[in-house]
Amino acid sequence: MPATRNLCAQLPLDLHQRVCEAREQSGLTTAQYITNLLIEYYEMKENGGNEIMANEKTRTMAFQISEELFQRIKAHLERESARLGRKVTQREFVLGVIEAALNMAEPMDVDEGYAGPCEAGSEDGSPQPQEEGDPAALSA
Repeated sequence: MPATRNLCAQLPLDLHQRVCEAREQSGLTTAQYITNLLIEYYEMKENGGNEIMANEKTRTMAFQISEELFQRIKAHLERESARLGRKVTQREFVLGVIEAALNMAEPMDVDEGYAGPCEAGSEDGSPQPQEEGDPAALSA
C-alpha cells in the first residue's frame, strides 16, 4: 500500500452534501471516493478535458493541412478558450467536428439511404461528376 497523507478542506454546505450523497451511492469510504475523484480529475485534465475509457481501444489519425487552415483553427481555439474560460485543445475540437458530422450523416445513412459524394449517381446509375463547392452537389 502506498504511503498516504491527510488532506482537509472546508467546503460549502451544499457541495459537502452532494459529495456525501454521491459517496454513499458509490459504496466507497470517503478516502476512496475523494481519491477516485482527484485521480479522474487529473487524468481528464491531462487529456484535454475528455474522459478516457479504460477498456476502449484507441487509434491514431494523422494528416497534414495547409498553413492557412492551421492558423484559422488556432485562432478559433483561442477565441473558444477565451469564451469558455478554459483551454480548448486541437484534439477536443477535431473530435467534436468529426462526431458532429457523423451524427448528422448517420441517421441519413440508415434512414434515408444517404449517398455520400463518392456514391452519388445519375438517374441511369452511372457516376455523376461533382464539383467542389457546388451546393447542389452537397445536398444530393
